[in-house]
Amino acid sequence: MSILRDAKTIAVVGLSDKQDRPSFGVAEYLLDAGYDIIPVNPMITGWNGRKSYSSLAAIPDEIVIDIVDVFRKSEDAPPVVRGALARSPPPKIVWLQEGVESDEGKAIVDEFSARGGRTVFFSQNKCLKKELARLSP
Repeated sequence: MSILRDAKTIAVVGLSDKQDRPSFGVAEYLLDAGYDIIPVNPMITGWNGRKSYSSLAAIPDEIVIDIVDVFRKSEDAPPVVRGALARSPPPKIVWLQEGVESDEGKAIVDEFSARGGRTVFFSQNKCLKKELARLSP
């Protein structure tokens, strides 16, 4: 999937600074794979030398986010999806990690794309790390 390979910056919503959490391991893998990681978690000030932001809206506009990778409860996904699509430009992909599903989030993305905004790819209940590993030669 070339859209994943072409991405450069990933905002990881719910990124934990605890090494035993899935978000930490996935973000570390993404960082090692060459992606720029933007931590989004109001409970931490930073991750791996990077400033953490309290929300997607708190990330400066000059930082263009290609992928929003969501590690939150399924019921918390719709507001995160709305926040992602409110950015200018919006991300190319909104990705809900393994165990995170939201039909409402998908409907929000589909409606946004149908209105003639930017076409945004939506994935749910899949691990970004596993998908990228599967695509790698």
